[in-house]
Parts: sequence; C-alpha cells; structure tokens
Amino acid sequence: MNASLRLSLSALRAHKRRFVGTLTAILLGVAFLTGTLVMGDTLRTSFDSLFGNATSGTDAVVRSTSVVTVEGEGQGTRDSVPASLADQVAQVPGVAAAVPRVEGAGQLIGADGKPIGGQGPPTLAGNWIEDTALNPYALAEGRAPERSGEVVVNRGAAETGDLAVGDTTVLRTPDPVKVTVVGLATFGGEDGMAQVTYTGMTRADAEKYLTPKPGDASSILVRAGPGTSQPELVAALAPVLPTGVEAITGEQSAQENTDMISGQFLTLFTTFLLVFSGVALLVSVFSIHNTFAIVVAQRTRENALLRALGASRRQIVGSTLVEAVAVGLVASAVGLLGGIGVAAGLQALFPAIGFPFPEGELVISGLSMALPFAVGLLVCVGSALLPAVKAGRTAPLAALRETAVDDSGASRARALAGTGLLLAAVAVVLTGVLATPSLWLASAGAVLALASFVVLGPVASSFAVRILGGPLRGANRGLARRNALRSPKRTAATATALMIGVAVVSLFTVFGASLKATMDQTVSRSFAGDVAVSTPAFGAGGSGLSPRLAPALAELPEVETAVGLGQGVAEIDGEGRALTVTDPAALARAFDLGDVRGSLDGLGADGIAVADTEADKSGLKPGSTTELAFTDGSRRTFTVKAVYEQSELAGDYVVTREAWAPHRAQDSDRLVAVGFADGVSAAVGKAAVADVAADYGNPEVQTREEYAESSAGGIDMMLTLVYALLALAVLIALLGIANTLTLAIHERTRELGLLRAVGQTRSQLKAMVRWESVLVAAFGTFGGVVLGGFLGWVLVKASDGASDSAFAFAVPPLQLAIVALVGLAAGAVAAWRPARRAARLDVLRAIATE
Repeated sequence: MNASLRLSLSALRAHKRRFVGTLTAILLGVAFLTGTLVMGDTLRTSFDSLFGNATSGTDAVVRSTSVVTVEGEGQGTRDSVPASLADQVAQVPGVAAAVPRVEGAGQLIGADGKPIGGQGPPTLAGNWIEDTALNPYALAEGRAPERSGEVVVNRGAAETGDLAVGDTTVLRTPDPVKVTVVGLATFGGEDGMAQVTYTGMTRADAEKYLTPKPGDASSILVRAGPGTSQPELVAALAPVLPTGVEAITGEQSAQENTDMISGQFLTLFTTFLLVFSGVALLVSVFSIHNTFAIVVAQRTRENALLRALGASRRQIVGSTLVEAVAVGLVASAVGLLGGIGVAAGLQALFPAIGFPFPEGELVISGLSMALPFAVGLLVCVGSALLPAVKAGRTAPLAALRETAVDDSGASRARALAGTGLLLAAVAVVLTGVLATPSLWLASAGAVLALASFVVLGPVASSFAVRILGGPLRGANRGLARRNALRSPKRTAATATALMIGVAVVSLFTVFGASLKATMDQTVSRSFAGDVAVSTPAFGAGGSGLSPRLAPALAELPEVETAVGLGQGVAEIDGEGRALTVTDPAALARAFDLGDVRGSLDGLGADGIAVADTEADKSGLKPGSTTELAFTDGSRRTFTVKAVYEQSELAGDYVVTREAWAPHRAQDSDRLVAVGFADGVSAAVGKAAVADVAADYGNPEVQTREEYAESSAGGIDMMLTLVYALLALAVLIALLGIANTLTLAIHERTRELGLLRAVGQTRSQLKAMVRWESVLVAAFGTFGGVVLGGFLGWVLVKASDGASDSAFAFAVPPLQLAIVALVGLAAGAVAAWRPARRAARLDVLRAIATE
C-alpha cells in the first residue's frame, strides 16, 4: 500500500464525521434508484408469470386483422369475428377445443352503491368460458353462471365492492343490468390483474349486452390436441380462416398483453421514478462537491506540508480522490441493500393502497445492482474531482499560513459567464415558446437557465443574503448574516442543492395549477349546459353511459336540452382518429363551438363536422369529401358539412349516431350535457336529472364547476405523489446544509471559543448558527421558487404552442408560499444538530485550537 493511500485512509478514519452527510446523500440516491429498478424488474417478471399462468392453456387466438389505433390507446379497437367460426375451427385436425370469447366494458356497482374501479385500469366483462384450460380465470368460490343475470366476479373486485356469492347488484354495460353473483374467480392464481375488474356472464348475456348484434365474438380461443405445437396449430388454421381473420399463437397473445402493461404502465411508472432518482442524485452532487471543497480548504496547510516534504500534485489529487472512492464504495454498497429494502417495502405497501403487487420473490438482476452502484460511485468521485484538482495546486509555502477558510468570492469572469448563460437561456426559451413552438427548444433553454443559476449563485448570494438578512436585528443575527456572507461560493453551493429540489417542487406546483386552470377555462368556454353526467375523469376504466340516458333526460319538463357524446374510431388519412358520436344540432346548443362554417343540421349518414385545426391540416372545408376506414373493414366517403372553431370537449370529428351505427361495437356515451328550461333553478334541475340517472347505473351528476373540478381530480393525486418523491431530494439538500454547518463550525472552532469567552451564551450561539442556516435555506428556497415558477411558465407555454389545445398559465400563490415556508422551516431543522455541537464546545480548548 503506497503512502498516499495510507494517508487517505488514515484521514478518513480520523475525520469520518466530516463525510457522514456525503455518505448519507449517496446512500439515499442509490437506494431510491436501486429500489426503482428492482421493483420494475419484479413487476415485469410477475406480470409475465401472471399472464403465462393464466393463458397457458390457450394455444392459438383467432381474431380479426382489422384494427384502428388512436394515439395513446394501446392495442387499439379491433373488429369482431363470427362466433360461429368456432365450430369451423374445431373441425381442423390438431384442434382439441375452440370457443368464442366475447369481451367488452362492464362496471360493477358495489354494495354501497358506488362503482367498483374505473379510475385508470379497465373494467372488463365477457362470457364465462366453461373450458378451464382456455379460461384465464379460475373459479375459487361458488359456481359458473348458468342462467341469464348470473355472473362470476374476480375476487379482488368483490372484496373492493363488499360483494359475496349470492349478492345482487348492478352491472353497467353501459345499460344497467341487474345481476346475481354466483361465483368468485382468480386470475393466474391472484385475486385479479392489478386493479382490473372482471365480470363473467353467460354467452347469451355477453352477446346481448356487449356486442352490437348476437353472433359476434371478440376472438376465438383454441386449444391444441396432444402432439400439436402452437406454431403447427396456427399453420393448420391459416387455410380455413376467411379473409380479414388471422391466427396467432397463445404465447404471442400473452406477450402482447404483457407488452401492453410493460410498454405503457410499467415503462411510464418506472421512468417517472427514475426522473426523481436523477433529481435526488443531482442534488447530491452539490452537497458532495461542497463537502470536499470545504475539507480541501481546511486541509490547505496539511497539503502544503505534504508538498514541502516532496509529495507531487498527482499524489495530493490521488489522495483526495481515494477518499471520494472509499466514501462512494461504502455508500453505494449500503445503498444497494437499502434499495432492496425499498422495493420490498413497496411490494408490501402496494396492496394496502389498492394496487395488488403480484406475489413472488423480488427479482434482483445484475443490471439493477451494477447500474446504481456505478452511478453512486461516479457521482461521488465526479463531485470531488474539482476540489481534488484544487488540492493538488496547493503551494508548499501555504504551510506557513494558518489553516485556510474558503472565503473566495464571486469573480468578474463568473458574473460575465453566468449573465451570458442567462441571456442565452432567455433567448432559447423565447424562441421555443413564442417564435417556433418547440418542447425541445424550451427544454434546452430550461437547462441553460438552471446552469446560469448555478454559475451566478456566488454572485447572487452576497446580494441575496444582505437583502434577506437585512431585517434581522441583534448581535447574534448580525453575526449569522456575516457568516453567511463570508464565503459566497460556499453559501451558493450549499443553497443550490436545496434550490434544485424546491425548483422542481415549484415547477410541478405551477404546472398542476395551470392544468387545473386550463380545465376550468375549457369547461367555462366550451360547456354551455347547466349540469354534466359523466364517466371517470381519466384512464381506461368504466363502461360509459347508456345512450338511452340523454333521450330520457330530454323528456323531463325541467330540461330543455340533453345531448350525449359517444365515441367511435376510424382511420382518416391513414391515421386512427377518435370520432364524437352525437346529435350535432343539439351539440351546438349544449357546447360553445365558436364560429361554425357550414351547417351542423342534416349531417345524416354521410356527413361529418370537423374542428378548425384538423380541417386546416387536411385542407378540408364545407363541401369537401374525406374517406373514413372503420374497424369492420368498410370504407365510406363523408362530406364535410361544417367546420367549427372550438373542439376541447366536442372533439375533432363529429358524426351522427346514424352514421356510426353500422360500424359500432359496444355503444356508450362518455358525457351527457344537460341544459335546464327557463325558470328552473339549479337545485331543482339537478335533483330531477339525478332521479332519472339513478335508473341508468346512478352515474354522477355535477354542475359545471363540479365537473371542471372533478376533471382535474387526477392532478391533485399526481402532485401528492410528486411531493412525496421530491421529499427525498429536499432531505438530501438539508443533509448538505447540516454537513456544511458542521464543517464550518469545525474550522471556526477558535472563533466560536472567543465569542463564548467574551460573553456569548450557549443559547445565543445556537441562535447564531440557526439563523445562518435559515439565511442559506432562504436563499436556496426563494431562488428555487423563482426558477421553478419560470420553468413552469416555460413548460405551459411550450405545451400550448406545441399542441392544438389552449393551455392557461396560473401561479398558485398560497401553495408557493407554503413551499417557501417549508424551505425556511427545513433550514432551521437542518441547523439543530450543528447548533447543539457548537454550544457544547469547551471554551478553553476552542481558544487553544490551531
């Protein structure tokens, strides 16, 4: 072992407390990253196993080749196949069994009268398949449905809705159907597939309620006979299948379902968590860099003596980096263990919050261990690199001076460089927001803005601390302000870690408030009705509303207009598009469509109305024609009868129910807008609508204000999760503040002893340290709020320019004030331990310290 290595290790043993904050920061970041990767691997493996077990008896799936996929819709909408095709398939050599599968949307009502699920994951219904090998669900209690109105429910949904075998409830299909639960089922051995709900009916009921006409099936499930492989079975089926129908292996079908979850939910979920891991590690960089910068400054005399004794610059640099490597190795190793604990905790927590984590052992892959370990080590060593280089530049003559305190200020070069970066950031942002709307340009400008804040930190810290500390009166508070001003570079580096965490919190706070304002603006501008009857605000769940509800409401004497908005899909110009299926004339009375060119009356079976933005893209105008391709394989030419200006709630393409009827699958409305007759009060009208709606599955009836608020309900849920995740980054930043104060107290030991000797009390000393911490936290907090607000504005404006929807920018003063207060309070908490340590210093020993 060479001399520099021995020196580094002995220095670590002697001063291990100095690196506690650094070690903790790396540990937390690595643990979060490890936990995210392990959880992602475990979920993917669990779902692979779940689908594999559930569909292991299905050797082939026969389905239509006609599918229309709208952006963000996953597998898209696929055409049905004749149920009678199962009899033909069953005659093919090598086929042991073939049964039609009918599948659609169906939402159960729980014992408390509230719908089960629907806020995200699908709510499925279908025919109960008697062949146990072909049925992904297995009976756990009760029996299979035998008569009309009998159903089997997955056990997880039954527990959520407090339903048991023998109970009677309602199934929205979307028409309400009274059903009796006769059995409970599991999926692949689990109570359900995450929060997906399933209701199995007789085949006759499934065809009656889930298909446009009896005799249709979603697909045909096929089981092979002994000695026939899945590829051989598919090859044997191909010659007998009609045009537009294909066969795929059971393994391919299971993989598609797995990919749908892994490719959408899991990828989005793990990416979301990885972003916050990155924020936490970025905050760690500043905390670690600051720690090593202070340690190097405190060792100036020691390093100079080594240089005077013959140590080379390379040896001094290497000695400092060895310390960083040692800290990084220990922190990363412990962080890996902590990450496994995080994943295990999430595995236990998920079922408690309503998301069943598939049972099974944690999957710990080599990549999930190697990547966080390498990242933790690189972050630690990279953060220590500049301080190590600075240590290597220590001159031997510095040994003649007292131990140096890093009192470096802000240079003119730094001020010029930071100002240049800030001007460049503003120019790029304005270009990406106003001149050429682009999320990429706006993001690049945001990164430059962050860099400019970091570079300008030491320049701004002197002014900021003077302004923020100006109102502070008294000797102790004045000393706290002077201490914070002593090293602008150190103050800025310490505050920057907190600034980044607060900036991200402020960014999401502003963006969330803007999304809410956008939704409120959309409803206020577009919705002209008095109440809305609606389905869940987000996700694929729910069964929609019965198309018979709007006509029933229109017959009420309290109601002047009731219009339902259904959904269809078709390909237009080769791209999948969502269609709004409604009565166009009534639509114009319930929604503000802005300027309308042409007429919404008389669209009939071959007319279509198009939003202004879509019409401009395709060069359409009243009188133009366009071809629509439907999932049933048919193509029809439609004439553009009207072009309307506003489309937020009405959608981009509007057709009549008459035009959609020949191509529809399961018919439903997503929204019913109701306008009251003259003289009808809001309370009376809402009560009358709710009475009728109760007969159609009891959907929620809301005023315009309530509808806008519920539509933005998912935003609060998202913000709660964001705040919980960002708490880690803020915690790391506070550890950095505490560590900086601890190291500062060490280098000011003699100074603190002299203050105590001339009459400063322990409580006064504690107060001085706390106020110094609060000033540093205040600088970071207010800088973070300003930066986060700016980045929020950039994100909102860039989204507005890059999309067809109009985004509203809103600043929530109360929420941002709470963020600022939390930052200040956190600064006081971070100073608790350093202040206690400073107060416990022995006066005589402190004065004698060199």
